[in-house]
Amino acid sequence: MGGNSIGMWLIFGVVVAAAIVTDTILFRPKTDRVTLKHAAAETASWIGLALLFCAWVWISRGSRAGTEFLTAYVLEKSLSADNIFVFLLIFRAFGVGGRAQHRVLYSGIAGALVLRLAFILAGVALLARFHVVTYIFGAILLVAAAHMFVPGRRVFQPERSWVVRAARKILPVTESYRDDHFWARDNGRWTATPLLLALVVIEATDVLFAADSVPAVLGITRDPFIAYSSNVFAILGLRAMYFGLAELMARMRFLHQGFAAILLFIGGKMLLSDRIEISTAVSLAIIVGILAIAAFTSWLAARKTTGS
Repeated sequence: MGGNSIGMWLIFGVVVAAAIVTDTILFRPKTDRVTLKHAAAETASWIGLALLFCAWVWISRGSRAGTEFLTAYVLEKSLSADNIFVFLLIFRAFGVGGRAQHRVLYSGIAGALVLRLAFILAGVALLARFHVVTYIFGAILLVAAAHMFVPGRRVFQPERSWVVRAARKILPVTESYRDDHFWARDNGRWTATPLLLALVVIEATDVLFAADSVPAVLGITRDPFIAYSSNVFAILGLRAMYFGLAELMARMRFLHQGFAAILLFIGGKMLLSDRIEISTAVSLAIIVGILAIAAFTSWLAARKTTGS
């Protein structure tokens, strides 16, 4: 079966659609608060499904495609954890409650799936036609890594966001939330709620994330099917991952530096691709190693702080 055959895309689409329906039925939140156990079970389910899909890619396409998928998935999964830091700040700034957070994340993920497909197809086309784009993408990753190494104190203030100001100029917005609704009817006309503003900011933020993550995944593979499917499985597990990690962020002191090191490695790999060839398997080992070091040092720092 061809690497980008219609059959593979159809199978991928069916698997993703079935997984989303199952997730909606089995993991629909019953209360505003999602327990760590619930979030861990859902996260494990998404990771397990991604590994099963990886096994299918390995069997149907061969070991190289399977390794590329696994590497791209681990890369995107790790980078998506940085998204959670930003989502948490956005929700706190807007005062979005637990059940409403589910609504925003579901809608945001739907938009991200379309956005990533467009970014990946455009990136693959540019790389195939203009070799210099490889160096441009590599440089973008190095700049992103430099900013991430020293993230500073992250604060989001909605009133200073140009996205929020632009949305308010276009749409009438209510002053208060209406449960988990994006729209409300006031005095005979439809108006947006602050929850819609939160969604707009989430979507705008994903554009910035895509500017980093898409060049990174294209540093691993130029296969549109592998690049997009690995992105999709990483994104689909983001909602559960958010609720699982939101309470643990304070203990993950060096994760930002770990993500920066990964972007630095991928960016350097792209810039030196004409002189140094690094296999996908070696790239996977380096990415996993960086994550392990970041997690271990974060654990040591948290242990030292608590004195346990």
